[in-house]
Amino acid sequence: MVRTVLRIVLLLIIVTAIAAFFIGYRTADSGRPSQPERVVGTTGDAVDADRARQVGARIGEAVADGANQAQRVARDAALTAKIKSKMALDDTVKARDIDVDTIEGVVTLRGSVESAAQRERAVRLARDTEGVATVHNLLTIQQ
Repeated sequence: MVRTVLRIVLLLIIVTAIAAFFIGYRTADSGRPSQPERVVGTTGDAVDADRARQVGARIGEAVADGANQAQRVARDAALTAKIKSKMALDDTVKARDIDVDTIEGVVTLRGSVESAAQRERAVRLARDTEGVATVHNLLTIQQ
């Protein structure tokens, strides 16, 4: 549960950072006059356009990688939430005793249940959730 909350917080931070970057980029020129001002105090070196393009491409790739990672985290968090909701609504499974972790569609169930029937029901609920690739059953039966 803590891992899920941390993933959601990480996702929110990444989305906020990306939004702030784009908002700052769009509003940066709002207070400037339409005519460019003469630059004062330069060293006389010309701007290396090829180097600027390369740096821009690297930054773009880093932002895209971050967005892709945020999307994967959000997808995993949504999958975990769906499974936990199914378990909470099921009368035979005690969802509070089961920890659900999802990484790229691979779900791991940990915790304890009262019977083999409860364990099988929890595994079935996870497997029947759309987007789940594999379920690792680490549930134990209380004795």
